[in-house]
Amino acid sequence: MSSTDSPRPNHTVTAIVVTHDGARWLGETLAALLRQTRPIDRAVGVDNGSRDGSAALLTGTLGRNAVLTLPRSTSFGQAVAEVLDRLGPSEGNEWLWLLHDDCAPDDGALEALLKAADDDPGAAVLGPKLRDWLDRRLLLEVGVTVDLRGRRDTGIEPREFDQGQYSGARDVLSVSTAGMLVRRDVWEEVGGLDPFLPLFRDDLDLCWRIRSAGYRVRNVTQAVAWHAEAAGRRRRRITVSGDHPRRLDRRNAMFVVMANLPARSLPWALLRNLFGSLVSTLLFLLAKQPADALDEALALGSILRHPGRLVRARRARAAGRRRGGAAAARLLTPPGAGYRRLADRFQGYLAGNGLVESAGRHHAATPVQEDGEELLTDDVGATRRLFGSPGMALFLVLAAVTLVAERGLLGGSRLGGGALVPVIGGASDLWDLYTEGYRQAGLGGDGWAPPYVAVLAGLSTVLFGKPWLAVTVLLLGCVPLAGLSAYTATRAMIPGRWTRVWLGASYALLPVATGAIAAGRLGTAVVLTLLPCYAALATRMLTADPRRARRAAWGLGLLLAVGTAFAPLIYPLTLVLGALAALAFPRRGLTGSVVIAFGVPVALLLPWLVQVVSTPGLLLLEAGLHRPELVDAALPASSLLLLSPGGPGMPPLWVTGGLIAACLAALLMRRDRTVVAVGWGVALFGTLVAILVSRTPVTSLNADTRAPAWPGVPLALAAIGMLVVAALTANRIADLRRAGGPRRAVAVAVVAVAFSTPVLAAGMWITRGAGGPLGGDVGDVMPALAALNSGGGERTLLLREKDGALAFTVLRGRTPLVGEADIPTPPGPRERVAVAAGGLASGRGGDDADVLASYGIRFVVVVPPVTETISHALDSQPALARMSLSRAIGVWQLTQPVTVPPTPPGDPWHGRWLWAQAVLLLVVSVLAAPGSRGADSQLRTEVPESGREPSSR
Repeated sequence: MSSTDSPRPNHTVTAIVVTHDGARWLGETLAALLRQTRPIDRAVGVDNGSRDGSAALLTGTLGRNAVLTLPRSTSFGQAVAEVLDRLGPSEGNEWLWLLHDDCAPDDGALEALLKAADDDPGAAVLGPKLRDWLDRRLLLEVGVTVDLRGRRDTGIEPREFDQGQYSGARDVLSVSTAGMLVRRDVWEEVGGLDPFLPLFRDDLDLCWRIRSAGYRVRNVTQAVAWHAEAAGRRRRRITVSGDHPRRLDRRNAMFVVMANLPARSLPWALLRNLFGSLVSTLLFLLAKQPADALDEALALGSILRHPGRLVRARRARAAGRRRGGAAAARLLTPPGAGYRRLADRFQGYLAGNGLVESAGRHHAATPVQEDGEELLTDDVGATRRLFGSPGMALFLVLAAVTLVAERGLLGGSRLGGGALVPVIGGASDLWDLYTEGYRQAGLGGDGWAPPYVAVLAGLSTVLFGKPWLAVTVLLLGCVPLAGLSAYTATRAMIPGRWTRVWLGASYALLPVATGAIAAGRLGTAVVLTLLPCYAALATRMLTADPRRARRAAWGLGLLLAVGTAFAPLIYPLTLVLGALAALAFPRRGLTGSVVIAFGVPVALLLPWLVQVVSTPGLLLLEAGLHRPELVDAALPASSLLLLSPGGPGMPPLWVTGGLIAACLAALLMRRDRTVVAVGWGVALFGTLVAILVSRTPVTSLNADTRAPAWPGVPLALAAIGMLVVAALTANRIADLRRAGGPRRAVAVAVVAVAFSTPVLAAGMWITRGAGGPLGGDVGDVMPALAALNSGGGERTLLLREKDGALAFTVLRGRTPLVGEADIPTPPGPRERVAVAAGGLASGRGGDDADVLASYGIRFVVVVPPVTETISHALDSQPALARMSLSRAIGVWQLTQPVTVPPTPPGDPWHGRWLWAQAVLLLVVSVLAAPGSRGADSQLRTEVPESGREPSSR
């Protein structure tokens, strides 16, 4: 049964080659075995029911008496055990050299392993450095460890090449059975490979038990072997188990860890596996990998359903665990590396890559990046990852400009002013505001809260329950966010990185952005950040394959719902453009994608959207207050043509002149005529809508203000069209620069003119600051005197006199939350309170105080300016008693009893619809998620090894 070669005086080596349908690799493996500079003493081949001629290869190389044939269901460990049962021990110190049929050792591998054994008599297991079978420079393994969840950790980065960076022999927790050299006496002492682990992690379990028994496991980097990982990469059918390879891998990984850990670490490992499997299952579902999610859940379930199996395994390992279990456990992956892996997995999910490595792989396969790809997938340190991408550099520069420009807004006690009400409360207050069926705030009402309240509540929950932090990120941080969004979203459309840097900087520093910040326009700030994403998703919907186009449609619908919640005008704008695109570029499946993209916002925003559509003028408004002083009623056409929407925070008109000139220059280019026409069509459409919006007076939701709408959103859309046109024709500028002479001078001049816009805009913004109606230290609009005496739910009437008109607001014990001003008040109570407030301010007698008392109004407050006329009128009312009066504020209290109206029962369908909305949001989010790109691309690009030649060693 064996063949014998020259015996060695100190060591005897028995090589055992196990094959299963591995003929494509076996020939090279056997040839490498026979070329060893230190010849083997005995060689045995085992064929596990191969059907591809593997048995004939073994017989032809080793001889008929040295080959054993076993059934197809035999595992690697059972095959080795069967050989040792039939093959008696040899003389001397016998070593077993275990080889897979897809593992070819280097000529000097055995000699290097035995030399390491001589150098360290305590070593019982020695393993070679493993490289990839096809790309022979690529490292796979220099030893293995795991974390408490059984996740493999080789310490090798994806696509890391062997450049001699790992030298010498070192202690490790485990080495692979592919090329493992193990002492036979130690093998028999610990019982060999566990038959419960037919495939995957059997080597880890064996090495862990050997380490616990007091022996050493070492990786010898001077010894090299090339491994195809045929089972782990699913390059042949697995017959030892009916389970899917990934399920088998996860089950064995958790089993080995929990079977070998010291008792004190077992409860924590169990908890981590329970929680980690739940998170992994959810991530797999989000990534459109339901089969992997099922494998993850069933793997854990297999462990939990058979606790007796785990108990027996721990009992069998108890003696060794008491001797050296603690020393072996110290070789596990440090806890910090586990969190780092989780962050890498989440980053990969957002980038569209796989979430975890395939079963049995040494590390995750990474997609090949094209030239110009900015995201660094190699782990080269936080500094290079942070500063190595032009997109991140753009974000940091814009963030620095923003911090300097907003120096007067940061660090205050309360952000507010302009269209933004002072930001107070916590995330729970916003959730209550959105989910309540009837709201007592103001005069009360059962109208639907705007959905942007839910968006802010969700973001506030993530940001430690702080709405002010959420508003700060969205509003004050809209410039760097918009720049990064424009840079990354146009990657597929515009290949040049520095062209996208110019586009992102110019877009982020538009007058729309600085004006939105100065006036506290949260809606415009959010839409400004999302518009580039709309353009990218719409482009993918029009050009990608049907599956990716449909996913882009769901993503566009979800983000469009968010933008519409903050600024409803964006929906009809994109709807018109989407309809025109579907007509101009017809393709199979596009109609369905368009219906999804524009149907999702309607479904998610009902029934609030019905409230908006029933009053069409509200489509032109956005989140926050509608105030005449925030718009320019006589905005000139030149301002709109230069992308300046008017109002506070506007730079001089000439700042955007360079941008307009660069976009006009694109009209002179002879190439890409269709692209130029489409881009300028979008720009002209946005500009025309901006003209109409700026000329249309709109009454606010509660009919207390009438003024033109602000044209910031359509101008941002127009700017997107212009910038994309200019950026797409930038390659022509590069051609002119390479031509030299006058053409080079023209190219330099065009670039200088184009870059003048972001440079001048940043300089003007820093010089003037971001201040305006928005302030960082806004006072509480609810007087403390009234707030302290409103413990029973009494309301306060705020009066403000401006330009001869009287405006009023009703508060209930506190300053309004963000979003409360956008909830409609029933017209009847509002009109009656308006008449009563006017009567009190004019000094008219009658039952005005009775009307206020019937609505629970106890205090009347006059905010600046407090004129003598109105103060005298209120002092003359016998039903009012003055509590405080100064130039800054006046407070009066009703002398008669005040009745707080009871809260009426809410609509029972309100809560049911909110649950339906949550379910719908979850479904749309799953359908819109990036999914996994790695697995699909691997299946598409996988080439059988038989058709490829390995690179030279």
